[in-house]
Amino acid sequence: MAPQNMAPQNMAPQNMAESVATSPATLNRLSVYLRSLQTLLREGVKRISSQELADRFQLSPAQIRKDLARFGEFGVRGVGYDVADLAARLTALLGLDRRQRLLIVGVGNLGSALGRYLGFNDESFQVVAGVDSAPQLIGKRISGVPIEPYDDLQGVVERSGAEIAVLTVPAEAAQEAYGRLVDAGIRAILNFAPVSIVERPGVRLKNVDLRIHLEELTFFLAARG
Repeated sequence: MAPQNMAPQNMAPQNMAESVATSPATLNRLSVYLRSLQTLLREGVKRISSQELADRFQLSPAQIRKDLARFGEFGVRGVGYDVADLAARLTALLGLDRRQRLLIVGVGNLGSALGRYLGFNDESFQVVAGVDSAPQLIGKRISGVPIEPYDDLQGVVERSGAEIAVLTVPAEAAQEAYGRLVDAGIRAILNFAPVSIVERPGVRLKNVDLRIHLEELTFFLAARG
């Protein structure tokens, strides 16, 4: 195995206040590392070097070491990483060692699809509530939970214990819905509405604009002639 530029595994990850300052790109890579390690665990691999991990999953060994060093010391020089231990520590670092409760706001076509997405209903995430303003949707179920009135958003958040909101409302309704979610106590929001939201301090907002990604692809196609 390739030598590791690391000391023994004896340090805990940094606390949450420190990790919040980490760039989204770094956090995205940590998620990729975790998925790679989970694949290795299913294959029965017990130990791996950063070079081997990089070779297996088209990653950068130097970037792996740099990213992990930000949160502590995870390997043994010349020996590599204990796959199960590193996976467990990344799971805790990413807050996936307990189930996160999700609220779907806007249960139209996209909201319904996301509510049934298995990645939103596993050991780490669970859809616990859905709200919509359309009367015909109230009382129906998504992922086994009823769709409740948008007018009762505050009560839905309190009853469900939702911690993360997934916002799939029309663009013109997104800012108002964002404000109501923040007022209700939600502090992390995944926004699919194609609009720039004016953010409030202390609330983590992640925007997912599918059209932007499609336009990136069309640019690639146009550039190739």
